[in-house]
Amino acid sequence: MPERRDLISASRKLLRLAREDRIQAAEVMNALSLDEQVSAVCEAPIAMRPRLLGLAEDPDALIPRMPEAELCFTCKQVGVEDASWMLTHASSEQIVACFDLDGWRGIEPDIPKLDSWLASLAEAGEKTLLRAAQALDAEMVALYLRDHADVELKPAGDEDWQPPAGGQTLEGQFYVIARRKNDDLAPLMKLLRVLFQEDYWLYFRMMQSVRAEMEIDISFWALRWRSGRLEDLGFPSWDRSMAIYGHLRRDEFGELPEVATTEESTEWSLPVWLTDLPAARDSRHSLFRAVSQLDESERSRFFYAFISLANRIAIADQLELGDSETLPDTIEKAAQIASRGLEYIAQERGLSFEEVVRRAEVARLFRVGVNLKPEGVRPALTDFETESEASEEDVGD
Repeated sequence: MPERRDLISASRKLLRLAREDRIQAAEVMNALSLDEQVSAVCEAPIAMRPRLLGLAEDPDALIPRMPEAELCFTCKQVGVEDASWMLTHASSEQIVACFDLDGWRGIEPDIPKLDSWLASLAEAGEKTLLRAAQALDAEMVALYLRDHADVELKPAGDEDWQPPAGGQTLEGQFYVIARRKNDDLAPLMKLLRVLFQEDYWLYFRMMQSVRAEMEIDISFWALRWRSGRLEDLGFPSWDRSMAIYGHLRRDEFGELPEVATTEESTEWSLPVWLTDLPAARDSRHSLFRAVSQLDESERSRFFYAFISLANRIAIADQLELGDSETLPDTIEKAAQIASRGLEYIAQERGLSFEEVVRRAEVARLFRVGVNLKPEGVRPALTDFETESEASEEDVGD
């Protein structure tokens, strides 16, 4: 595969051509391999990505290769409601990731955002809408349905029964009634119609869920499934993420293992396009300057450990996972605070920065940095945290 600097150069060339000569830009784009096309798109500024994607002869092959979060960022750049053409080509896994990253607020689904994603899927066509509905957790679809509508079942044998005012039905048995006046149920009814025609079992499950299931149970499982998928994308649970802000006694600040740590060598498929870190010798962060002195295998372990730390910050600080600025912001915070911890330990132990980074976990350096100067660093207690703790107590009971 070409070197990253070559891919950046190709992306910049495409950007210039895309502004000046679309025909020539398309020729250059389609002369690249699929991996090179993905690289060119993801190296480009988000505002230019839709234009580059529009040059591809085979978006059905290109778009599914984009990292999940990068597709989410790109859809949000053009406006989710206008991103249906991208979702048409997206994989089911990418669509689910978009909902996981952008469709939640704390521990609850963000219904206005889900409205936008569902409307875009409906615009993408029935095949895409059906594929998405079957890929999403049934609990997630049920929560969305319950927020917008009540469902009434026609009683068997009751000849005097009258349909509810404003109720809509697809088969004369289940009637869907909007919960809020003037609520546009068109995307929701399109979803239900597609399920009724193509997946009646799921349709029936959704209708009965609104009528019979307890919302607290549905919410619990929807959150649990989402949390598991976020773990796979490198985002630990909230309680595990908050450990990076844990209190340390003053005499614990300078503790350091005698041998280099190897615990943070786990790799995973990154949901973002990030191939390296700014670990240049002249970096303003001592952490990155120290990392530049490590060998290749040590830098690789650090890379994934550091991204894991940045993700834990995003979860603990309750940042928007579907926002393209979140990772750069958390990388900067992680580097700044961990550098503070690195400098303290190096001075206390009389060691070089390089030796400390080799022996200490980067999350430990961050935690020391937090404890050295906690003001304005730790996240404030939020309603989400209170609700999360209460939820855990309920589960324990």
